[in-house]
Amino acid sequence: MELGHLIAFNLTLLASMAAPGPAFLYAIKQAITGGFRAGLAAGAGLGRIAAGWTAAGLLGLEIVFRLFPLAYTGLKIIGALYLLWLAWGIWKSASEPVSATAQVGKRAFIGGVLVNLSNPKSGLFAASVLVVIFPADLIIAEKALITINHLIIEIIVYSLIAAALASPAAQSGYLRLKPVFDRLVALLLGVLGARLLLDR
Repeated sequence: MELGHLIAFNLTLLASMAAPGPAFLYAIKQAITGGFRAGLAAGAGLGRIAAGWTAAGLLGLEIVFRLFPLAYTGLKIIGALYLLWLAWGIWKSASEPVSATAQVGKRAFIGGVLVNLSNPKSGLFAASVLVVIFPADLIIAEKALITINHLIIEIIVYSLIAAALASPAAQSGYLRLKPVFDRLVALLLGVLGARLLLDR
C-alpha cells in the first residue's frame, strides 16, 4: 500500500460523508439540539460503526453477504424500519421544546451507532471502494491502519460539524425554525428508510 492509496480513500470518504444521508442528518440534528458534546458523542458513534464497516469490508463482508443474501436482506429490513421509526419520532416531536428532544452523552452515541448499523449498504459501499482503491495483498497491519484512519477522519469531520452547529447563532436559528427543520429531517430520513426497504 502506498500513501496515494490512503489519500484517494480519504477523499472518497469525505465526498461520501458530505452526501445528506442518515448519518449526516443525525449528526446535524444532535449538534444543533444537544450542543457540542451531543454532536461529538453522536459523531463518535457514527464513526465507530463506519470504521467497523470498513474493517468488515477489508475482511470480506461483501463475500458473506453474497453467499448469504438472506442475512443482507434481513439486516436491510431491520435498518429501514429503524430509520422509519427515527423519522416518525423526529416528526412527532417537531413542536416540542428542544430540552424534550435533545439526546446527550450515551444516548447520542448509541443513536449514532444504530443509525450507521441500520444501513448495510454502507458495508457494501466500503467493500467496493476498498477493492477499487487498495491493492489486494494488504497485510493485517495495513488493514488496521486503514480502519483507524477512517475512524479518525470521521471523528474530525463530525467534531467540526458539532463545533460549527453548536454555536449560539446556529442554535438560535434552529429554535426559530425547529418545527420546519425537524420535519424536513424526518421527511428525508423517512425517504431514505423507505428507499432502503423497497430497494432490491
